[in-house]
Parts: sequence; C-alpha cells; structure tokens
Amino acid sequence: MLQLTVFTPTYNRAYCLDKCYESLVRQTSKDFIWLIIDDGSTDNTKELVEKWIVENKIPIKYHYQKNQGMHGAHNSAYELIDTELNVCIDSDDYMPDDAVENILVFWKKHGSNKVSGIIALDSYTDGRIIGTRLPENLKTSTLFDLYNKYGVTGDKKLVYRTELTKKFPYPIFKNEKYVGLAYKYYMLDQQFEMLLMNKTICCVEYLPDGSSRNMFNQYRKNPQGFIFYRKELMKMPFGNTRFKFRQAIHYVSSYLFLKERRIIADSPMKTLTVLALPFGILLHSYIRLSTNRK
Repeated sequence: MLQLTVFTPTYNRAYCLDKCYESLVRQTSKDFIWLIIDDGSTDNTKELVEKWIVENKIPIKYHYQKNQGMHGAHNSAYELIDTELNVCIDSDDYMPDDAVENILVFWKKHGSNKVSGIIALDSYTDGRIIGTRLPENLKTSTLFDLYNKYGVTGDKKLVYRTELTKKFPYPIFKNEKYVGLAYKYYMLDQQFEMLLMNKTICCVEYLPDGSSRNMFNQYRKNPQGFIFYRKELMKMPFGNTRFKFRQAIHYVSSYLFLKERRIIADSPMKTLTVLALPFGILLHSYIRLSTNRK
C-alpha cells in the first residue's frame, strides 16, 4: 500500500499544473499517489488530468466538486485520503526530485504516533529558502511555537498523519470561500508536536492570481470565515496577550464587514475586544480603501 498522498487543490490552473505533474513524475521514490481536488474549474483541467491518467506514469486520483474555496478543497482531500501521510502541494508549486524520498526516509527513521507529522522547508524556484531555516538544535516543535517562540519566519511545508487531518474540518459559510487553513494546524498543535526536517520539499512560485497575493480581497469577501478563524485563535490555550490582542483587532475589522452589532457579545475575549475596537476600526477602513470598493 502506498504511504503518502500528495494532494493538490486547483481552480482554473491548467496553465501551470503541468509543473507540479512533471516534478512528481521525476520523483526518485514512487511510493505516493497524487490526489487532485478540482474545485470547480471551468478551464481544461479535467481533460489535462485525464491525459496524465492515461499516460500512467504515476498513480493519480481526480475529484471534481462545486467551487468551495481552498478550505473546502482541503476538507474533500482529507475525506478521500487513505494513506498514512499526506502533504499539500499547491497547483502553482512543485516538488524537488527527491522530496518524496526524503519525506519517507525521514518518517521511517523518526516517525511515530507521538507526533502529528513533519515540518519541512519551502524554497523559491531559484532555490532560496523562504524565510529562515528550522532550528538545528530542536527535534520537535509545535507549529505555533516555531513562529512565536523560536523566531522562525516564512512559509513551511507540512506533512501530516492522515488520521489526524480528518479531525477539525473547516466550516463552510454560505457565499464565502475562505477560512484560514492554520485553524486545523493549531488545533493539532494542542495535542502533538511535529518533527523538524531541514530539507526543501516544495518549490513555491507566488502567482498573481494566488490567494496569498489577494488577501485583502479575501478578507473583504469572507468576513464570517475570518471571524471564525480569529475567534478560534483567541480561544487557544497558548499565545500571549499581544498575540491575542492582534487577533481581536482582526476580529473587529472583519466583523464590521457584516454590519451587525454583536462584536462584543460574540467575542470569546470581551475586554480585549473592547480595547481592540479603535485599532480594528482603523484596519477595517484601511482594507476598504485598499480594495477600492464601497
């Protein structure tokens, strides 16, 4: 039985998906399956994937669904995956040729049910590490501590045990298509640490139509998703007051897009939210101006 699922959520990305496919074909270990979650594409994604399936160079599973946004695509992936491990490689990214081999060798040596998975490195397409490397003196850490205690910066690639990623599904809000993916990761942080592997397993290219490039628009279009995310972060048992105050500011800013009056009543940290009100109003105004919408 295959041990790893590489899953790729995609939406109208046929023009760049071939890079990901070609990198998977080149993998030095073939002990994986590629799961493609087509989140409502209207381009030729389906035809492209069907051609690759016929080529039979790597095992591919294709799932089409009505557009739900990135978090909805992740929900579907976790429901379908049946391998021990999984890793998400976005449609505009690709894996170094030895990435799968490095994951599986490392997991065979260090993996256990005492950890939730592996944190590894992302790089730009020119090979430069995104942000900082992982602390060499640490074997394990939660994702939260990595950024907030040990000073790590930049995107990192996460490999998880599948039985755990089936927990904490992302909520789907009507007419919205975004919930912060880190919600699930921080929930798992409360139960397990992750292994640290200072090797690159994903090469990233930030395209103009990617969600990271359009975050303010996402912020404005998906207030309920952002409110949910900030409330959950405020409720976490870890994180200092400064961290939670920052979540309260964003909570206020997002809530104002709903044009409702339960900002304080709905907050899990009411006093902190009252203090965050003026800053949240300023952030809200800045996002409105930046997105040029009335």
